[in-house]
Amino acid sequence: MKKAAKLAVLAIIATMPVLAQTKNQSKMEKRIINPWQWQDQRSYVQAVEIKNAAGTLYCSGQAAVSVDGKSSTGDMKTQLLQAIQNLEKVIGEAGYESKNIVRLNVLTTSSAEFLACFEIFQEWIARKGIKQATTLVEVKSLFETLKVELEATVVK
Repeated sequence: MKKAAKLAVLAIIATMPVLAQTKNQSKMEKRIINPWQWQDQRSYVQAVEIKNAAGTLYCSGQAAVSVDGKSSTGDMKTQLLQAIQNLEKVIGEAGYESKNIVRLNVLTTSSAEFLACFEIFQEWIARKGIKQATTLVEVKSLFETLKVELEATVVK
């Protein structure tokens, strides 16, 4: 019995450095890749590399849909603010943080209308400390009366 106890203690001691190493390696690392500087004025990055992520959240496109499921008939500014709010709600409910958005695709029915509200988008990104790869796509239509949709990938 004493021999078995000693072996168990030795096994635990022997695995401690491995456990400590695993714990240190589990911290997420984020590296931004920007070969140029012009994208900084547009509030996005060319690429984001993530190492040691504890999880990845793929969010469906979030738009200006109320809690009762009704699509907004508001203007682009109103819809963009609601889409941001809805995206933050989904991210928070999942236990993630908006600052860890690594990919953010914007779908809009009017690039011109979206760009007229671009300062709202930029301010939100700056306030949350988001550094994300982004694609802006103008589409013919979105669901019902929607004008803008935000689709995100978030890590932790």
